Amino acid sequence: MPAFSNRDPRAPAFWDERFQHGFTPWDRGGVPQALRAFVDTAPRPLVTLIPGCGSAFELACMCEAGWDALAIDFSPAAVEAGKVVAGKWRERVELADFFAWQPPRPLECIYERAFLCAMPRAMWPQVAARWAELLPPGGLLAGFFYVDDAPKGPPFGTTIAELDALLAPHFDCIADAAVTDSIPVFAGKERWMTWRRR
Repeated sequence: MPAFSNRDPRAPAFWDERFQHGFTPWDRGGVPQALRAFVDTAPRPLVTLIPGCGSAFELACMCEAGWDALAIDFSPAAVEAGKVVAGKWRERVELADFFAWQPPRPLECIYERAFLCAMPRAMWPQVAARWAELLPPGGLLAGFFYVDDAPKGPPFGTTIAELDALLAPHFDCIADAAVTDSIPVFAGKERWMTWRRR
């Protein structure tokens, strides 16, 4: 593991260092099966945000299926990597702070993949409130949630009860399934979940 000078995951420099050193153990280098199934079985394409997109492999999957998807990250190094991976969809990868970013059109879905667990737990109420603010009633929060009680991170894990307490004020859980193709850092500790905004 490289020696890193920045230890604060709230800072873009923390993530810049890791991308610049090629140290991204959370990056599967492809599209998870559960997301492919979610996209393939959706009744119609959705206007979707991918916050904390990193390498943004999922963006092309969504866009090629006709989804109006946008990917944002506050790390310039992550955005650079995401634009390379996105190829012809590169203009849909933007440098932006999730907490200040404004959607160019109303969102219908937010895709969660290692964004919440990248944040210190003290920030989670702020993340949940922002998800609720960005999604209208009926909007979907769908993706992977890291379930683990290890005290250190990132990734910072949660319990199902804690996750429910975090999201229940604004969301109803409408799908919860085991994940069968996790990468090592998440193996046995993540769930695919879909939450509907009330």
